[in-house]
Amino acid sequence: MTKPADIRAAVPAFEDVRYMNTGASGPSPQSVVQAAQNAIEMHEWGVASDPGPYPHAFDRYDDIRSTVADFLGASPEEIALTQSTSDGINRVAGALSWEPGDVIVRTDLEHPAGVLPWERLERRGCDVRVVPTQNGRIDRDAYRDAVSDASFVCLSALTWNYGTILPVEALVADAHDAGAFVLVDAVQIPGQRSFDVTQWDADAVAMASHKWMLGLWGGGILYIDDSVIDDLDPAAIGYRSVVSPGDEESQYELKSGAARFEVGTTNTAPYTALESAIEIIEDIGTDTIQSHINMLTTRASANIPSDRLVSPSNPESGLVTVHVENPQTVVERLNAEHDIVVRTLPDPADSIRASLHVYNTREDVDALLSGLQSTVDAW
Repeated sequence: MTKPADIRAAVPAFEDVRYMNTGASGPSPQSVVQAAQNAIEMHEWGVASDPGPYPHAFDRYDDIRSTVADFLGASPEEIALTQSTSDGINRVAGALSWEPGDVIVRTDLEHPAGVLPWERLERRGCDVRVVPTQNGRIDRDAYRDAVSDASFVCLSALTWNYGTILPVEALVADAHDAGAFVLVDAVQIPGQRSFDVTQWDADAVAMASHKWMLGLWGGGILYIDDSVIDDLDPAAIGYRSVVSPGDEESQYELKSGAARFEVGTTNTAPYTALESAIEIIEDIGTDTIQSHINMLTTRASANIPSDRLVSPSNPESGLVTVHVENPQTVVERLNAEHDIVVRTLPDPADSIRASLHVYNTREDVDALLSGLQSTVDAW
């Protein structure tokens, strides 16, 4: 059985730095990168004549959708392979009919991926409401008021800046009671904790593999609940979206499942890497990963002054947010002087964020604490 130390040893990046920025993008194990390389070689050379690159790619898409579906607790027909979380969110936004005055609700905790598409629709006459939060917690009364006449809700499952988990199932239920379509940004969830995508009862969930899932850039995942798929008409369409591409004698027919959101020629490498990453995650076990992360974040949070700790003192995820003066300077000094990689945050102001995953260690945490003590005034 794979252990956390095995994953760390398989990530060459740790030979040079103490990497703690997985919440943005995580380094992949060698086997995941090699799987992608093998996929490229197979597609470019191995299947040139038999069965050919297109039949080979289509078979791989089908296989990988099934693997992803099993991992998420969904059916293959509910999974579309996208390029990123932002890509998935935009595909959903483009598949709905919008009218001036339609009410769109989001929280003030959303990543730009969950902000920009609605700002664009606001310019077209939609009413975008932003639900206030405090310290990563949503105001439930304000939320219920906001969604009472909403047609669409977008919210994050795990906040990217505070590391808090929102009560997604309850929030979805409130929105559905009002008749709204609900899209969840779940990119910070899979890979660091157990996850059944159907338990929230959300209409759509967008994710990507390059953070906690140990995968590569370009391996996005979009879940669409089968009860709403037929109501969605994708704005982008291509030969992978339809039943019989190239049939000029009849009008096109969209595929019956979420695959209608897949458009055209896409490299199989990021998805093959995702398949390999899922194998690693399942081998080590999500419970083991979650326990390891909790051990690290608890160790970190317990040794950060309470007036500087922004994320929960009882950690809910691998994200640890710390208030510092001059955050960009602190991040640069941690890197230059201690070989530590963390990031600044635009909100909350004057803060940095460390991401602690299965390949991080107690020694990484202690090095971070020591580095902060030496670089932050009045620590």
